[in-house]
Amino acid sequence: MKAIWNGAVIAESNDTVVVEGNHYFPPETVNKAFLQSSETHTVCGWKGTASYYNVVVNGDVNKDAAWYYPETKDAAKNVEGYVAFWKGVKVE
Repeated sequence: MKAIWNGAVIAESNDTVVVEGNHYFPPETVNKAFLQSSETHTVCGWKGTASYYNVVVNGDVNKDAAWYYPETKDAAKNVEGYVAFWKGVKVE
């Protein structure tokens, strides 16, 4: 699987975990050069509190287009630290 935005491959892995239709990429397969920490946080009842990244490619910013759970609840330990994408980031 690849996560692509603005022509750049943000993440690539043969070992994503699919949860609720989203591919979660192992952290070591994500190119952190394209990610910028965001102040946004949301809460999922069974996964925990998510933190977000802005995806930045060639100066264009896609706000909060990636998220991850730094610490998950027990039911979601398999995606702890993994990164997922939305907001126009193509995952294929």
